[in-house]
Amino acid sequence: MTKNKKEKQDKAADKHQETEIKITAPAGDEPENTTEENRIAELEKQATQYKDLYLRTAAEFENYKRRTDSERAEFFAYAGERVLTDMLPVLDDFDRTMSSFEKSHDAEALKKGIDLVYAKFRAVLEKQGLKAMNSDGEKFDVNLHEAILQQPDETKEPETVLNTAEKGYFLKDKVLRHAKVVVSSKPE
Repeated sequence: MTKNKKEKQDKAADKHQETEIKITAPAGDEPENTTEENRIAELEKQATQYKDLYLRTAAEFENYKRRTDSERAEFFAYAGERVLTDMLPVLDDFDRTMSSFEKSHDAEALKKGIDLVYAKFRAVLEKQGLKAMNSDGEKFDVNLHEAILQQPDETKEPETVLNTAEKGYFLKDKVLRHAKVVVSSKPE
């Protein structure tokens, strides 16, 4: 039985055996490396397209950079425009107050005019986010205060702000200017 089985397998293998046939190009046709040359030409074309794309992208980026630099410079040049626009009515009020004083020399009217202009000026600054620090009687804080003098004081705890020589200000939540203060120390 095994002999018959093996003979059947050999016959089946002979029937399905592949035959290799060589195909040669007819005379006058290009050699076999034509496909390689086509592939190289295609890759060179792709490389040219990518190079062009790269150069265009680089040029667009340079234009973008130049444009944003210009916009940034313009922004900083006119950054104070809103504040100054809000301050113009205050300036107008000062002009009217000074003009009125030159005509009448009334000291009481001048004081009232300056008080009104001062209140308007403070309102404009507060609208822009400016807040004054209240330092007197507070604990000395290096993040808010600049000590210009230490003074012994028995009635106050050491490192307490006794007096403010120059007010400090916040712009929104950031310290715009530290307060210059006189600070208490232990008596000797």
